[in-house]
Amino acid sequence: MAITKPTPLFPTYTELAELNLSDYPQLSSFLDKQPTWIRQHWDWAKDYLLYIGRNKSQHTYVRFRNDIEKFLLWVFMVDKQPVDDLRKADILRYIDFCVAPPVKWISTQLHDRFSFKNGYFASNLKWTPFRQTPPKYDKDRVLDPKKYQPSLQTLESTFVALSSFYRHLIDEEICFGNPIPLAKRDCKYMIKDSQVKTISRLTEQQWQYLLDTAVEMADNDPLVERNLFVIATMKTLFLRLSELSERQDWTPLMSHFWTDEDNNWWFKTYGKGKKIRDITVPPGYLTFLKRYREWRGLSPLPSKGEQTVLVEKIRGRGGLTSRQISRLVQQVFDAAFDKMKSEQGVEAAQKLNEATTHYLRHTGASMEIERDRPLKDLSEDLGHSSSATTDTVYVQVERKRRAASGKDRKVQ
Repeated sequence: MAITKPTPLFPTYTELAELNLSDYPQLSSFLDKQPTWIRQHWDWAKDYLLYIGRNKSQHTYVRFRNDIEKFLLWVFMVDKQPVDDLRKADILRYIDFCVAPPVKWISTQLHDRFSFKNGYFASNLKWTPFRQTPPKYDKDRVLDPKKYQPSLQTLESTFVALSSFYRHLIDEEICFGNPIPLAKRDCKYMIKDSQVKTISRLTEQQWQYLLDTAVEMADNDPLVERNLFVIATMKTLFLRLSELSERQDWTPLMSHFWTDEDNNWWFKTYGKGKKIRDITVPPGYLTFLKRYREWRGLSPLPSKGEQTVLVEKIRGRGGLTSRQISRLVQQVFDAAFDKMKSEQGVEAAQKLNEATTHYLRHTGASMEIERDRPLKDLSEDLGHSSSATTDTVYVQVERKRRAASGKDRKVQ
């Protein structure tokens, strides 16, 4: 049976909150041609995604939207059974589909779902539910959609989103059971990983190359002062990309730096789970803060109530988006990789070629662990719900001991 090309079902959260189907002619036409139960399912998913958008972060909305959209397209166009009739075996068939989707459902480029034209939101014919991307260190690799294979992490994310969706349907008394946990337990693709865990971080030498490169670039071009400030801030204050960027409900300001009665500096941020936390600011970081503020024509240190945007656009008003901040960091990663590769060799520099912005948070936290900072204090700065999370993610002391003891083995 031929499977037709899918159509996008849900826009961004802001657009979904204001959605009128008459403004989406192709989506409206697609739903009108379907049986009544399909339109009902779309409404269920819309209500669920609006709930996610209201109560979670923008990143969480996008992640869950992507997974629920894929699932519904499979339900509507392939399986053609209502979700409240699906059982464990059906979910496992869906996972089989996700592991090897039709080629026409896979794209090698990122495409927007809808474009605003002539007063309407037109569905993008190039959009697909699945996307194949090359590794960051090999961006020029030619991709073959026939060789698409999701990672274990991608499948894990799919199970999380679907289970959350079914729990919502149970709460709304639409479904009376959740088949996802049983399907995950019996899924042949969910391999238990007992291997050595590694953290996506830079070594001390790689970090020093990155920081030195950023300083050198800023010395030569004042506009790179922003790049330097972002890199120093994300690593030293363990910030996620979203915590430094402007969001619909939060704009990082200079006044979020503050001092207590003992003149200790802190930084207030709005993090994961919609939680505000205060992060300790070491004195050594203030040099970079002062340098950045001097470039912007501000006083050396922030004052109480200062409404200056923390990372400001050069043109226009307001703060930078996550994507814009990521580009600033990437510029320095690329330059540092080239510099370290020429001086130390490609093997020593490889992590700089692979690194993303999140490496900065992991690098800062890992270095704190290595200097024996109390786990509870670090956990508070990171915004983890418990010290156990910090311990699981970052503590690598035992692994290093194990590696050291293994070096004594003889071949003969």
